[in-house]
Amino acid sequence: MPGGIETAGQVVATTRAWLEKAVIGLQLCPFAPGPYANDLVRYCVSEQLSNDGLLAELAHELQALQAADPLECETTLLIHPQVLTDFRDYNDFLGDCETALARLGFEGELQVASFHPHYQFAGSGAEDIENYTNRSPYPMLHLLREASVARAVAGFAGSEDIGSNNCETMRRLGHEGWRRLWIT
Repeated sequence: MPGGIETAGQVVATTRAWLEKAVIGLQLCPFAPGPYANDLVRYCVSEQLSNDGLLAELAHELQALQAADPLECETTLLIHPQVLTDFRDYNDFLGDCETALARLGFEGELQVASFHPHYQFAGSGAEDIENYTNRSPYPMLHLLREASVARAVAGFAGSEDIGSNNCETMRRLGHEGWRRLWIT
């Protein structure tokens, strides 16, 4: 990739390590282990340098996910290390994602979840540990099938508590525990 940043393979390897150690390892998403273990996650590393380019790539990836057999591709991580590195810009872009879903006619079928290295929930401090539930190594958009989410939620008792449980997990772990996750 231009500018001396990591190769796409390195970006995917780092993202997989984050999934294994944080998302799955800390049980932040009880629905992630299945698609991950069954190799149903598509990793798309974007080389886009502009919001417009990323929006076009997002539309392409949404269409590809919609057309894909869920037994071959359940979900997509659109990782974009070179654009929307500022969280405020990224957060503003999420509205464009919703517009793209509507324009493509995918409302109620697909959704976009958000992860960013500087993720910050509204009303929280920049370094509040709870923000780390959505902190990924690179800015990324997680494209999901709503039917899959609905099935997963229906089959998981306590799904309404996932967010609060994740915050409690992060409080117990603390900043030092989070740093230790990445040492090995």
